Amino acid sequence: MKEVIIYTLPHCPWCKKAKEYLDSHDIPYREVDVSDEEARQKAIDKAGRYAVPVIDLDGRIQVGYEKEEFDEFFESFPQV
Repeated sequence: MKEVIIYTLPHCPWCKKAKEYLDSHDIPYREVDVSDEEARQKAIDKAGRYAVPVIDLDGRIQVGYEKEEFDEFFESFPQV
């Protein structure tokens, strides 16, 4: 199974929606709070800019939350 990492901020409504999407599709994930400077820099390095949420699926990156984009993103990885 591929690992899904989601970089979030505690009060980010889009992060909450992204996690709800993952939960509703039974996609296991590891959450990383980017309030921490080191974690924030890691998310910036992956996304190429400062934005949340950032989803890392084995090196494939999705920035932000739009349901249609998530559907397409995760469709290409049916084994998740």
